[in-house]
Amino acid sequence: MNEGPPPGKACASSTGQRFPRSILTMRSISTIQVGGFAVLKTTSAELAAYLHAQRQLRKQVALFFANTNFVVQCRDMLGQMESESVVIVNDGVGMDIAARLLHADRFKENLNGTDFMPFLFRQSSTPLRVFMVGGKPRVLQKAAQYVTQQLGQVVVGSCDGYEGIKANPQLVETINRAQPDVVLVAMGNPVQEQWILDHRQDLHAGMLTGVGALFDFWAGDKPRAPVFVQKMRLEWFYRLCLEPRRLARRYTVDIVKFLKHCYHCR
Repeated sequence: MNEGPPPGKACASSTGQRFPRSILTMRSISTIQVGGFAVLKTTSAELAAYLHAQRQLRKQVALFFANTNFVVQCRDMLGQMESESVVIVNDGVGMDIAARLLHADRFKENLNGTDFMPFLFRQSSTPLRVFMVGGKPRVLQKAAQYVTQQLGQVVVGSCDGYEGIKANPQLVETINRAQPDVVLVAMGNPVQEQWILDHRQDLHAGMLTGVGALFDFWAGDKPRAPVFVQKMRLEWFYRLCLEPRRLARRYTVDIVKFLKHCYHCR
């Protein structure tokens, strides 16, 4: 990766646009250690500006939304994530609780893919080219329509996370031929993170991110919690009520593991 400009200087992108150094690097933004992961203290606006600046400079970024399940499931990838081109942000009330209890600190804003990705798209002066990986075939098709019709972006390709990905061993080449700006990977923790880390060196897209159940929300296959529930930071409980069998372990046994990891890595 190219060295950044000297402190106080600006850097020009390939289009001639100039960005202040504070936007070009995340080094100036403090982090909070949660379970061994360095999680950024930032806002949607700061993060979107950084990602768009990196895209203009043709620098790739892998973006991960870390919730309690991420901290538990992605521990084997800690070494791979210790890179300037990997950005980890906080997702969910569990991360806030850990920051306050262990470090007497707090994150500036809750950053989840469901809210952030539409915000990122809106901050772009032109529609972004999007490649979508993961999800069930029917869900993926409806989610792609949502991205095009409701979010105004250009979906240049997609591959479902079932038969589609099995039948396409040259998926990386397929993605590169489509020339996307953003690759959204919806396979759930830890599969989506491992897939991104394993393939990011061969992918030409400027931004790679794991988005979990985002395609389900965009397709209308799963409902989001009502706004007042989101504001109360109880969206996790709403989802648990809808899918108790699938999520019970995540919010019981795995929460204990999360707290244990946080304590040992404080």
